[in-house]
Amino acid sequence: MTTEAGILAIIDALGLPPEARVDARVPKKLLVEQGAPTTADKRAIQDGIDELQWLAACKPSTIGVPSFADDTREYLEIAIVACAFRPGAKAGRLIELIHRAIPYPVLLVTCDEQGVALSVAHKRQAQNEANKVVIERVVSVAGIRKEQLNPNEQAFLQSLALAKQSRRDLCILYEGWLARIEALNAARLSGAFAASDDAAAIERRREALEAHSRLTREITGLRAKATREKQLNRRVDLNLEIQRMEAEIAAHSKDL
Repeated sequence: MTTEAGILAIIDALGLPPEARVDARVPKKLLVEQGAPTTADKRAIQDGIDELQWLAACKPSTIGVPSFADDTREYLEIAIVACAFRPGAKAGRLIELIHRAIPYPVLLVTCDEQGVALSVAHKRQAQNEANKVVIERVVSVAGIRKEQLNPNEQAFLQSLALAKQSRRDLCILYEGWLARIEALNAARLSGAFAASDDAAAIERRREALEAHSRLTREITGLRAKATREKQLNRRVDLNLEIQRMEAEIAAHSKDL
């Protein structure tokens, strides 16, 4: 794999034991067969991926954390996977396809010209198809550059260490990494990184992030509409609606 300092920094930050390392190349053909539902997706994989590598397998026998299973989820192993994208790759779609293609929960580290991204996606059993796993949502943070780490990003990397995560089971461990990704996304809005394992605080932050994303999209649309609006009274109404949404964003900021 291309030696990307940002990818190596994240892998080092995880502090995985040598027993967990796999370091095996994954053929793109396998990804095309397992995770490309359309011709466009197959082309995106072939054109956009430089190299895909399975770096480590986190399972009871390699990291000493018990597996987890209930009626909807089964966490027997967490795969640590790295992927280098070519210039112009459809990074967002490729990240989703990789998560969909691998049956285990994946901690995915990718790199492109924008820097390094880290993503996770909880998985559950499909309701109507036996032995099929579906992802619930992809949670990611991007634009990390090893040579330009700010204090929040440095704190984020330090928070990823396996030794700092709950060892109750693999599902809780995975959720801990997800919460830290959300914490860095929140820090980019609030200015302060704060890792937490408190379920209530994590849920409040998650709701605040979702509200911020939704309201920001709506404000962008309203501003474009206000710019095109010819009637003064209607433009005033749109600007008042924008101000209301901005106040709502400010109200959510305390939970970031």
